[in-house]
Amino acid sequence: MSRIGRKPIVIPAGVEVKVDGHDVTVKGPKGTLHSTIHSMMTATVENGEVVVTRPNDEKEARSLHGLTRTLIANMVEGVTNGFKKELEIQGVGYRAAKQGKDLVMNLGYSHQVVVPEEDGITIEVPDPLKIIINGIDKQRVGQFAAKVREKRPPEPYKGKGIRYVGEHIIRKEGKAGKGAKK
Repeated sequence: MSRIGRKPIVIPAGVEVKVDGHDVTVKGPKGTLHSTIHSMMTATVENGEVVVTRPNDEKEARSLHGLTRTLIANMVEGVTNGFKKELEIQGVGYRAAKQGKDLVMNLGYSHQVVVPEEDGITIEVPDPLKIIINGIDKQRVGQFAAKVREKRPPEPYKGKGIRYVGEHIIRKEGKAGKGAKK
């Protein structure tokens, strides 16, 4: 059996999990998440834990088992603690600011780049070179962070652009760096 799939998900205090057929609803202090699991998988709530089971040991069922369990665990984690992604901006003159519900960035273009806040996503800008994206849905937080990073991805020569905190950018030498004649 899948080591991840057979592990039960402990439901913390203040969180309510409802399973109605293949629909899973998780309510917690930060909000409510709803998801539909694959028709092959079965989720049950017993003794304060969510248990995901599979019908057989076929390859598709095995792969869906761990995935389904992880998706439900992420829902439980999201409504209790939430998820966040941190981005940092590098480059001379590059900066970000929050105006109302919009993220306004100067990224070396002739115009400002404006990214509006989405439902369920909050943006914080503690200083002009750092952006923090918060939310309860892990997939939406990651997707929104990727959308912001896409506005100016880090380039390999000087490393300028928007990157995740802790992301390593593989740097290249410029054309004068390799065997240049003096």
